Amino acid sequence: MKAVYAAGTDYDNPLSQLKVGELDTPETKPFWSTIHVAAASVNHHDIWSLQGVGLSAEQTPMILGTDASGVLDEDIPVRKGLKAGAEVVLYTFVGTDGAGVMPGERRTILSEKYAGTMAETTQVPSANVFAKPANLTLDEAAALGTSWLTAYSLLFTSANVKPGDTVLVQGAGGGVSTAAIQLAHAAGLEVFVTSRSEEKRDRAIAIGADAAFETGARLPHKVDAVIESVGAATWSHSVKSVRPGGTIAICGATTGDQPGAELTRIFFQDIRVQGNTMVRVTISHDCSNSWNTPTCTPSSTPPTRLPTRPRRSAKWSTATFSERSCCTSSQVSKVGGVLEHVSLRKSFGGFDGRQQA
Repeated sequence: MKAVYAAGTDYDNPLSQLKVGELDTPETKPFWSTIHVAAASVNHHDIWSLQGVGLSAEQTPMILGTDASGVLDEDIPVRKGLKAGAEVVLYTFVGTDGAGVMPGERRTILSEKYAGTMAETTQVPSANVFAKPANLTLDEAAALGTSWLTAYSLLFTSANVKPGDTVLVQGAGGGVSTAAIQLAHAAGLEVFVTSRSEEKRDRAIAIGADAAFETGARLPHKVDAVIESVGAATWSHSVKSVRPGGTIAICGATTGDQPGAELTRIFFQDIRVQGNTMVRVTISHDCSNSWNTPTCTPSSTPPTRLPTRPRRSAKWSTATFSERSCCTSSQVSKVGGVLEHVSLRKSFGGFDGRQQA
């Protein structure tokens, strides 16, 4: 089958190892499903693989790609509605035993231990296959995975933000960052962003940020949480920008992973640093197989925003990407020409977060 793959690894010149060509189709594993890939997204993880981060030269050639949508090859008997020919979207984190990921279990993402999604067909555990949301095209659904699930988990699990909080998103141009901006905006948070690029700062404002600053600039006030994916270039600014008792939620280090830790400031100001590697999906087989049941329409404008300063009695809950927990509200936003799906669930007294007429 035709595939995009890492022929080897080269830290200094990763693209020299990027190849397109024919590879043998992997044998189907027990309790795994085969999907004919319609669309796959590109993530920074693919560059890391080519550099040899998380992928050794001995594991190559390795098919790249961590997200995909496509058409299911065969029925999944224990999953209602998932029949051969169904359009599906994939959750590509896999546990150590080649099945689902349990709490605290070591995990791997496709293209590390198992072949990735940039091929004519790909395979995942059957429990990781979900019906594509009906309002999204296959191209749009392929963007659901790494960036949006990571951003969702960073904000609502790792940082545990509440209505009225202020969040700083470092590096406004990345996939996780643009997703986090829109999610935070939709949740009624005050959103600060940083970027070295004026164009990216303007774009961040257009998709929902309240203010955009040069990287390292002093903020109007300290924030409750920082979404950090840049690493060494912004770490010191993140530590200085978060309030005492606040949280830095980190999912990556694209500019380096060895900054000065600034431990004195962290322990003296009771700052929490929380790592994150995407969101965990819980599987059950007795309810809907749709990843989400969206009730929204595409839009190129920022999603309808919840109150930024709710009453003290405001209640908050977040939806998990699981079959049992169906989302009560959905937002779709266009970023850089790619339509992506956002799901939130929250309640403010009797107001449940749905867009109101």
